[in-house]
Amino acid sequence: MPKATDRSSPLQIELSARPAILPLYLRALTARRKKASASRGEAVLASVSLCRQRVDREQLRAYRDVCGFAEGGHLPATYPFVLAMPLHLKLLVSEAFTFPILGLVHLRNQITQHRPIASDEALDIHCELLPAVAVKRGYEFALATRVSVAGELVWECESVMLSRARHSGKDQPLHSGLAALPHGIQNMPIESGESWTIPEAAGRNYARVSGDWNPIHLFASSARLFGFSSAIVHGMWTKAACLAALEKRAGLQQRFRLSVEFKRPVLLPSSVRFECGTGSGATGFRVTDDGGKSLYLSGLLELL
Repeated sequence: MPKATDRSSPLQIELSARPAILPLYLRALTARRKKASASRGEAVLASVSLCRQRVDREQLRAYRDVCGFAEGGHLPATYPFVLAMPLHLKLLVSEAFTFPILGLVHLRNQITQHRPIASDEALDIHCELLPAVAVKRGYEFALATRVSVAGELVWECESVMLSRARHSGKDQPLHSGLAALPHGIQNMPIESGESWTIPEAAGRNYARVSGDWNPIHLFASSARLFGFSSAIVHGMWTKAACLAALEKRAGLQQRFRLSVEFKRPVLLPSSVRFECGTGSGATGFRVTDDGGKSLYLSGLLELL
């Protein structure tokens, strides 16, 4: 239940169980929002915590299959994002968030794995909604997530989102730990690559294993309601598929940071190309169309 707060304190929500996703989506569809405004300097607008969460083995196995991960005793580094997604929704439908949820654009995502997470560990998940700032296309804000095991921080993630809107305020930089990726990624030499065929059902398949039933990912008919010509694959599926491909090539050390920028949506069905190369002590990677003219995602893997 939410803790009692005053206007100067962030909303704090402590959950005893994972919230049901369907009611949260219904609230997102029907919520009436106040006029949005940029941050006035608050450190955190709202937070939500859920302790002692266990991973469903069958759900994890299905996630591995959909995203291309090999079997193993540890969670793929992108999987805690799936566990945290209902908590993100809980924050977005709270009174602390004044923007419409439908139409949000996921711009950037950064995951830091401090150590591998065993699939049988109990996870404490804490998510924070950070204040929005005015940028050229509207307002950017971040969702910050931390996962701990018995008090030890094992995993962190920051997702930067955009709410498109007109405003008269002056553009500001987003004060968060996730800056834009270094420009050098675009010029990193490509050492290997492979083509992927992404089927029309990829959005629905990812929805079944992630619980994210956003209509833009499901069918062309539902995606058209939001301005897309067809369904689009979930950006976090693309990031997970990139991580799975990197793991197959060289394996990963225990500690790393995986950062991506989502450049444009991948329409379904689609044929794309994954490419990667190493330079300056890091691995850069990208997903493009087959001809290399359209860039869908660029990323950087840094060993810690």
